[in-house]
Amino acid sequence: MQAILGMTWRSELKVEEIPAPQKIAPFAVAISADLELNEVELGSGRLVLLHDPAGNASWDGDFRCVTYARADVDPEMVTDPLLTEVGWSWLMDALERNHAEYCSPSGTVTAVSSRSFGGIAADPPRAEVELRASWTPTVATADDVVRHLRAWSELLCLTAGLPPLPDGVVPIAPRRSGTWLR
Repeated sequence: MQAILGMTWRSELKVEEIPAPQKIAPFAVAISADLELNEVELGSGRLVLLHDPAGNASWDGDFRCVTYARADVDPEMVTDPLLTEVGWSWLMDALERNHAEYCSPSGTVTAVSSRSFGGIAADPPRAEVELRASWTPTVATADDVVRHLRAWSELLCLTAGLPPLPDGVVPIAPRRSGTWLR
């Protein structure tokens, strides 16, 4: 719990503790995050860390991470048949890059495209990608939890189109088309 509450997050992530589910495991902590860049919301997510000291056969361990991540994407992206596979790779790659050991991953990636009609026909088309996943982290120390937190934050950023950044590096805001050095 201290590792989660004491975590330093990327500046684009606004993270807060939220109520955790009470009946799934004896111990649980949950956080949510909004991902914003230049006051524009890019995505959001939640992470729940569950712990049952007695272990849980369906988890294949005594901890379980459960996450939800969503972000708006370009409408053309949702037509790409590989988007769901790429979305799943964001999680697997983030865990690997952060040396967050785990087993028993499972989840879904959904790509959604919507267009408005009738009285709301003027609304622009929307497209988003959504990842719901869980995995069993290998946790022996607080540092192990931190590795999973870093992987989760990287997942949120990747989902929203922000690349991973090394520690201490600040992102440069993207230039908008039609502007010159904002």
